[in-house]
Amino acid sequence: MTFDPLLLIGVAAFTALIVWFVLGRKKETPEQPAQTQDSAPEVTDTPAISEVAEPVSFFSALARSRSQLSSSLKSLFSGGFDEEIREDLEAILLSSDVGVETTDWVLESLEERSKQEGISDPEGLVKLLKEILASTLTASEETVDESVNSPHVILMIGVNGVGKTTTIGKLAHRYQADQRSVLLAAGDTFRAAAVEQLKTWGERNGVPVIAQDTGADSASVLYDACESAKARGTDIVLADTAGRLQNKANLMNELEKIGRVLGKLDIGAPHEVLLVLDAGTGQNAISQAREFSKAIRPTGLVLTKLDGTAKGGIVFALAREFGLPIRYVGLGEKAEDLRAFDAVSFVDAMFSEAPE
Repeated sequence: MTFDPLLLIGVAAFTALIVWFVLGRKKETPEQPAQTQDSAPEVTDTPAISEVAEPVSFFSALARSRSQLSSSLKSLFSGGFDEEIREDLEAILLSSDVGVETTDWVLESLEERSKQEGISDPEGLVKLLKEILASTLTASEETVDESVNSPHVILMIGVNGVGKTTTIGKLAHRYQADQRSVLLAAGDTFRAAAVEQLKTWGERNGVPVIAQDTGADSASVLYDACESAKARGTDIVLADTAGRLQNKANLMNELEKIGRVLGKLDIGAPHEVLLVLDAGTGQNAISQAREFSKAIRPTGLVLTKLDGTAKGGIVFALAREFGLPIRYVGLGEKAEDLRAFDAVSFVDAMFSEAPE
């Protein structure tokens, strides 16, 4: 086989051109060193919940609620309290999640008392409104003596997504800070992830977790946990339950069963039933509380995510309708931000213009 000399020369020239172009590009573009373990970006671990400093205050956490409620009242009562102002106030309270029934009661009380006490000036009307709303929180001043029973068993109930398991972890941290021994009971046996999440909180707080395989009988798990806590001399048992949808009759029946089984213990458990509600769900929290109360009577409420998009008026609606103490409120992500509810601080934060 023979080749045309001109063809060979052309191929050689073309090859040389390609080589020159590639080498030239390498000189223009500095070679990037391969990333090694030493040169990898530094990853900063999320600080443990106990390492963060100041907890969130009621004032800062309720900034959204205050802007919607208190700020709207500044000029509202400039003309006294007539029918037009009543309608405007009704709209403000409803938009703040105070609820229809509680709003009607507040308006009637404000109208009646302002006439009886001869109050018509803006400052006096705002002060009176503040007193009326605060009066709905009387039950929240009730306290629980957790040293009477040993162990003191707290059953945590609520739907999925409200922050129930996280609240348990934060409560464990809170009790440990008070030098109380704690045991966690993984009663949400429907979801393996729920058990693992509770175990993670147990490891983080250094407290034991009683758990069984997914699908185990929830009431049995909680019964065993209480017996174990009694044998260990543990102060507090925090018992998780499945995130039961209020429209699922079988799940509510299971909750009733838990109450019956724990009632057979000679320690009289549960001593508290805390219903955890997401404050950001507004009036849906009311319907959840109604349905759960049919299965097992809560002894107190925990409101989470009050620092987010929640409107603080839901606190007044829940307190007035159910007459239950609001034991704790979640004001942030840190463990220290699960705060014991203080009615005076809460109302002041809703209406104040200056920090606590």
